[in-house]
Amino acid sequence: METQKPKSSSKSHGCRRLFKRSLLLTIVILAALFCFLYFGKYDEGTRAGTVVRVSKKGVVFKTYEGQLNLQTFGAVKGSSPFVETFEFSVERKNDHIVKELENSSLTGERVNLRYYKRYVAFPWRGKTKYFIVAVERTGNEN
Repeated sequence: METQKPKSSSKSHGCRRLFKRSLLLTIVILAALFCFLYFGKYDEGTRAGTVVRVSKKGVVFKTYEGQLNLQTFGAVKGSSPFVETFEFSVERKNDHIVKELENSSLTGERVNLRYYKRYVAFPWRGKTKYFIVAVERTGNEN
């Protein structure tokens, strides 16, 4: 006598297939979103001023952080300037930029910092969304 195997219902097989496709689609969308936020650049520009500080910070993730004094002047002639600062980070692979920033902060000379802004600040990259990519030393001291 032959034993018949119970047939799996086509409905449950279709649900499993739909679930797997939905899960795969969700993973692909999340991976694409992560890549966009991680590698995407929102803004690029230049800021000028004097470097106030450059330091290596962090408990778990050590990152290079800095501050630039922009020294914005008022519109009224003879008015005193007010201090505006620009917080930035430097990626670990850019040690030469850190050295330039440290040297310019010790001399007090004005610099032009080229930067880009990312969408999200990840803790292993830096505290800020602004990352310095080049330092142009002007040679002028304040």
